Amino acid sequence: MGRPGLSPAQKCDLWQRWKAGWSLSDIARLLGKNPGSIHGVLTSNGGFVPAIRSRSSRVLTLPEREEISWGLAAHQSFRQIALSLARPVSTVSREVKRHGGRDAYRASQADEQAWDWARRPKECCLAIHPRLRRLVAWKLAQQWSPKQISNWLKLRFQGQESLQVSHETIYRSLFIQARGVLKKELMAHLRTRRKMRRSKLASKEGQRRGQIVDAVSISERPVEVEDRAVPGHWEGDLISGTKNSHIATLVERQSRFTLLVKVDGKDTASVVSALSRQVRKLPANLRKSLTWDRGGEMASHKTFTVATDVDVYFCDPRSPWQRGSNENTNGLLRQYFPDGTDLSLHSQAALNKVALRLNQRPRKTLGFMTPADKLSEALR
Repeated sequence: MGRPGLSPAQKCDLWQRWKAGWSLSDIARLLGKNPGSIHGVLTSNGGFVPAIRSRSSRVLTLPEREEISWGLAAHQSFRQIALSLARPVSTVSREVKRHGGRDAYRASQADEQAWDWARRPKECCLAIHPRLRRLVAWKLAQQWSPKQISNWLKLRFQGQESLQVSHETIYRSLFIQARGVLKKELMAHLRTRRKMRRSKLASKEGQRRGQIVDAVSISERPVEVEDRAVPGHWEGDLISGTKNSHIATLVERQSRFTLLVKVDGKDTASVVSALSRQVRKLPANLRKSLTWDRGGEMASHKTFTVATDVDVYFCDPRSPWQRGSNENTNGLLRQYFPDGTDLSLHSQAALNKVALRLNQRPRKTLGFMTPADKLSEALR
């Protein structure tokens, strides 16, 4: 499940913490993994903790299969092997025949294959009953919550078991698309518009969401930034793609010159380290200030300032027009990175080529000069 790089033990720990109400970022930090890897594991099962698989006491265990393998290697009969295991002869005979016969039988392979064959997921009631599925989809499209739908069905169709479904089953059928029951588009009608289930214990208490420590407001930004008289002042943001992928965009206010930065994740450590590497490559006279929105990806703005000597200012909440140049540029970039694109597939070299192409396009706001020419003119 999810992206590679997480061991079974780490995935087990991940699910336990998610069920306990930990945030995605906190889990990623604890495991020392990219948040994208954690997100991939969680969304693979819609945020629902997978059931722990168990075996019946009647089936053969791995040690028993190893004993069968040793018995076959010693040329023992099925009856002799069965006596040593205290199992019926037919059990041993069927086991060996199922997994390659006397010459090809391997205990570990047989045990793994037995686990695979034992996968018999219970078919969802929405898949069994088409009328129920249509009713649920109809009410979801009317912005009814799964709980409202479940209780409405109990009142409307009392005594009809085939037209009853729990709200949890509806959520599972929405969030676990592998079930193939309810269309993904119906998730847009949920009030929260979440794409996976969260723990009932999840809480924002103790988390500084939406709060950036010691953030300097845009109102304290120098006048020279506002009138675009001096180059070296930037606006920044993230554009997002599928699979929790992102690209950082930086736009110089005077010239509209654009830099694109590949980031490994949306967490503040990934964003700040990637931005710092790129900004340090700029001449000192182009490193004056950066204006960002209130996104938590710049929570470590002090680290960024120490690394680059660039002051960071934050926009007012829900005020994207305060970074108008950056917002406009992000719109232009959608020509190169349409919605639904996996942005993690693009290397930094590929992003540099896109930025170069954008910087060599004439801009009406610059009197049809290009951002590259405008920046060169300002630095003379």
